[in-house]
Amino acid sequence: MNAIITGGTKGIGKAIAIKLAEQGYNLAICSRKNQELESFSEELKYTGAKVMTFKADCSVKQEVYAFCDAVKKAMGKVDVLVNNAGTFLPGSLLDEDDDKLEQQLNLNLNAAYYLSKYFGKMMREQQSGHIFNICSIAAKEVVENAGSYSVTKSALLSLNNVLRQELSKYNVKVTAILPGSTLTSSWEGTEIPAERFVQPEDIASAIYTILNLSKGVNVDEVVLKPLQF
Repeated sequence: MNAIITGGTKGIGKAIAIKLAEQGYNLAICSRKNQELESFSEELKYTGAKVMTFKADCSVKQEVYAFCDAVKKAMGKVDVLVNNAGTFLPGSLLDEDDDKLEQQLNLNLNAAYYLSKYFGKMMREQQSGHIFNICSIAAKEVVENAGSYSVTKSALLSLNNVLRQELSKYNVKVTAILPGSTLTSSWEGTEIPAERFVQPEDIASAIYTILNLSKGVNVDEVVLKPLQF
């Protein structure tokens, strides 16, 4: 089985990559930093998985498609796509600079759009596959000081739903993952105890569980929120 994970060298993406590699998946991972890719590829050697790494900034269309072409050449068949790459730029929608929305749209929405079209067509032809979009609880609930971020994640959830409708007739599954506050680098320096957060490994476990459900079921979306926050 072959899985693609964008932004796969840290946080949620890294946890998903480790989980899938440990379960026998071969991986294609992209990140903006070669050093992180090389280090993580070395870290995954114990799993025995084949790991393809590719330096790409997913906010740049040309680099996204370069990654897509490289994956197609290396893997041929794609079983899982995890659209994980994203960014959170805090700010009030009324007071932020216009480019805050544009930056987040490029990474949080456009990258997933390009990747899902590219590999969705392959999955349609294969009559199999599963796309996961890492959205956010902000896709459904307005989060304070996260105006543009909430807008882009809502758009990603809408993209997820359109993809699910278009691909379901070809036996391709599409699932939205909506985490609440998750312990990633964006919370670095916080005084909130680590155990109060959703853990990246929780999201990885949820995805792996969904991948092992019966052929005829699709999990439309999963919401994971801290019990106490």
